[in-house]
Amino acid sequence: MLTTSVIGSYAWPSWFITAIKAIENGEYGPKDIEETLNDAVDMALRDQEEAGVDIISDGEMKRLGFFTADFYGRLSGLNKLPPLRRMGPGGHDQRERYEAYESFDAPDGMGLVKEYEYVKGRTSVPLKMPCPGPYTLAGRIMPGSVYKDRMEVANRFAEVINKELKALEAAGVNFIQLDEPSYAVHKHSPRAFVDLFNKTVDGLNSRISLHLCFGNYIGRPVAHRIYAPIFPHILDANTHEFAMEFANRELAEAELCTQIIEAGKDVAAGLIDVKNYFIETPEIVADRIRKMLKYVPADRLAITPDCGFSQTARWAARAKMIAMVEGAKIVRSEIA
Repeated sequence: MLTTSVIGSYAWPSWFITAIKAIENGEYGPKDIEETLNDAVDMALRDQEEAGVDIISDGEMKRLGFFTADFYGRLSGLNKLPPLRRMGPGGHDQRERYEAYESFDAPDGMGLVKEYEYVKGRTSVPLKMPCPGPYTLAGRIMPGSVYKDRMEVANRFAEVINKELKALEAAGVNFIQLDEPSYAVHKHSPRAFVDLFNKTVDGLNSRISLHLCFGNYIGRPVAHRIYAPIFPHILDANTHEFAMEFANRELAEAELCTQIIEAGKDVAAGLIDVKNYFIETPEIVADRIRKMLKYVPADRLAITPDCGFSQTARWAARAKMIAMVEGAKIVRSEIA
């Protein structure tokens, strides 16, 4: 009841940022890199466990970003393109881009199985494995002459990801979260998004969560922040849970959760604002939970941050997780 969890990514401490720069400059050998990434995972696990989070992740520390360099670097059939802008305030037009010159693949997998094989032996707390969704991944790849458009690129990604997720299940994973901020950012094809998602999770037996947000690159959204246009179509997605951001929108559209519950799905409500350095108190979190309980039964409601903590300083991420857990405890005791 009122399970607490995270979305996936965790804050990078200063030593890790320094190490990543050294890795990019070729200063680390393979064993140096392995040790650094393992230590980063252990740090993320420790912070989550000390905060008392019920279901945790490895912090996506081995990915060197939500879905960027590590994933694309594992794909064949792509040429790297220069960013569209190099100067000025950070934005998506400064990020990496690729162009397909043939049908791409991940011949050695996407790396998620190796992530899980390490983290499963480092904690006894229940785990979930997050994975970027196909439409979001497709956003950095230009179709070239191989694919017709972004949706065709995404459908190829669905096949690659499905294979990876089945390998995760074979390794012992039973909770998988697909991160698709692009569904809520690009609201033009909700039915096509449902078909794409269902193709991605076809044949899986794990508990599946679909994370829908409005972007968090450099702590900034990239969309008109409303979910309503993708309803009710999105309810046909073959997922057990919808993870959605509410805290930074002051619980706007919380009433949509009634539709989710009626469709037989659960809700993971984002009640911690990762785009704000205001540290919520446990009482504020408890009040947000009480308001969500008007629409979601306590045994169908999980409590999470709005998004991952990768764009948040570690000191703030730790404080926010503690407030989240303590706020949930307050409401649990009231219900009991």
